Amino acid sequence: MQWTDIQQIAAQLAAKHPDRTPLSVAFPEVRDLVVGLEAFSDDPARYNVRILESIQLAWSDRRD
Repeated sequence: MQWTDIQQIAAQLAAKHPDRTPLSVAFPEVRDLVVGLEAFSDDPARYNVRILESIQLAWSDRRD
């Protein structure tokens, strides 16, 4: 998975962290959670705030 695989990342975060409230997770932690996903293979440094925000929002949508 790459940083741009927003929906796949969100689905995996939702499955791995069902008790978390995505919008309360700070961006540095979102980054760490994504990098910690088993299927994640992108460069951990190739992200930006817009990507983290998109991941966080998609993750939140999956919980609703």
